[in-house]
Amino acid sequence: MALADSSLVESRSVPGGSGAESAPIPVKLVIAGGFGAGKTTLVGAVSEIPPLTTEEEMTVVSEGVDDVTGVERKTTTTVALDFGRITISEQIVLYLFGAPGQDRFWPLWNDLALGAAGAVVLVDTRKLEDGFASIDFFERRDIPFVVAVNVFDDAYHYEPEELREALTISPDVPIVMCDARDRELAKTTLLTLVKRAIDKLPST
Repeated sequence: MALADSSLVESRSVPGGSGAESAPIPVKLVIAGGFGAGKTTLVGAVSEIPPLTTEEEMTVVSEGVDDVTGVERKTTTTVALDFGRITISEQIVLYLFGAPGQDRFWPLWNDLALGAAGAVVLVDTRKLEDGFASIDFFERRDIPFVVAVNVFDDAYHYEPEELREALTISPDVPIVMCDARDRELAKTTLLTLVKRAIDKLPST
């Protein structure tokens, strides 16, 4: 994918420089999805810097509030955001903002989505219904997104078109299979999103 040829990438002069050199364009992406879908794991796997996380131990206070069905072994939860960075090329640096998955933290999503070029909606097929809220959020705000299926060992294997129908996703939204622990698969997911964000830019 020739990112440098896209209109998303514009030359920016380095302050004090001759203008011949250019600084990379920062691109903000949101990693969203249901509780326990693997958002923190994906950000940590792909980030070239030690990721910022806001994970806290789950306590009895969350019992009856957070639905842990399918992720009963989960002991921590993101309470604000995850943050990571990855350089894609000399022209593009991606800044990744992982959103908390529980309903009670959704008010943060509007701030995290502000200025975002696109989003990854991470789906756990063991809790497929948890993907609906994220998909609806980005559709309503006309923010380009891709659906990434985090493949868990004990999850049922769905074909992409089965998922498209189950999640009522439009035909132009990419669906990618992803192991959130795998850096290369996570990078491929992000590159798919960048390409979609470029394709959605208005024609000039």
